Amino acid sequence: MSIQSTYKYSKKMKNFDKNKPYNALPPLPPKANLESVEILKASIKANKLLAELKGYCQTLPNPHLLLNTIVLQESKESSAIENIVTTQDELYQETLRISDTIKSAAAKEVIQYREAMYWGLEEMQKKGFISTNLLVGIMQRLRNTDENIRNTPGTKLANPSNKQVVYTPPEGDQIIREKLKALEAFMNDDELSDWDGLVKMALIHYQFEAIHPFTDGNGRTGRILNVLYLINQNLIGLPVLYLSYYIIQNKSDYYRLLREVTEKGNWAEWVLFIVKGVGETSALTLKKINAILKLKSDSEEKIKKALKASYSKELCDLLYSYPYIKIKILEENNIAKRQTASEYLKKLEKIGFLDTVKIGKETYYINKGLMDILSI
Repeated sequence: MSIQSTYKYSKKMKNFDKNKPYNALPPLPPKANLESVEILKASIKANKLLAELKGYCQTLPNPHLLLNTIVLQESKESSAIENIVTTQDELYQETLRISDTIKSAAAKEVIQYREAMYWGLEEMQKKGFISTNLLVGIMQRLRNTDENIRNTPGTKLANPSNKQVVYTPPEGDQIIREKLKALEAFMNDDELSDWDGLVKMALIHYQFEAIHPFTDGNGRTGRILNVLYLINQNLIGLPVLYLSYYIIQNKSDYYRLLREVTEKGNWAEWVLFIVKGVGETSALTLKKINAILKLKSDSEEKIKKALKASYSKELCDLLYSYPYIKIKILEENNIAKRQTASEYLKKLEKIGFLDTVKIGKETYYINKGLMDILSI
């Protein structure tokens, strides 16, 4: 099946007015040439890197070992796109629920992103498909709200620098739900199984952002949708794709190309941008995972010498699951009782493996090597 449709997108495009609700937003797929040599080459390269990342994760002794750190980084970058900015320190302190000393609303929103990602993954795997209700649930967890589909008029998207309107999304509860229903059907259409999954993901991402179904949280929900769709299509096994970093590095192009699809029907350049992003992101994630695993391997002997008979693989794994750690974490994971756990961490601090920081009455231990990698 060729990646074409009989829908005349260009005809509908003429009806677009950035100041009026785009209720005429066409359904997918568009009529566009999405099989150009450039797109095909980029897709082959990106799919190869994505498959390498998937395979690499499957060969890890504990594939979930690094999931927490990678997902937190994706959460941080995705939130930064929405100008929800937090520091590495705030983020990992908040991971340990230091709520009495950390008051950063941004860090808490990043943690909510991670939890929404995990919840969405679990729900999708239970049901086997992506639904409108799943997307609503993700948004609600991102924002800690019981809001549903946007049903109040007057939503307009403006350029943050000059406040000029650039897009007015569809309006009206029924219209928005109809467009989401059509998108859900497109996402889960088995007859489109011969489409390149990355090309299809690019179309889905645009359509969701164009529908703009929520009063807030659309961008973050859409980026979680990207990863969930790839997992649902078995293109990757875990949500370890670091796509938000690529978007941040190319933020102006990202928003420009979204607008050009709407205003000019420029699907080819948009699809190419997203597909290349998956390839670059896969390579970046592979590099990070390799660096973390090398660091872990190189430090195991050092940890063994410091702890001697007290060394355990479980403790070493734990030290690479939390950049920030405290005694209670060792207790909760049945590594050691409080006094013994304290002795372990102090020994690792003494040899320079861990740094310490005092926050309130408690001491926190920082895996500085891991933090350096995650900060790149």
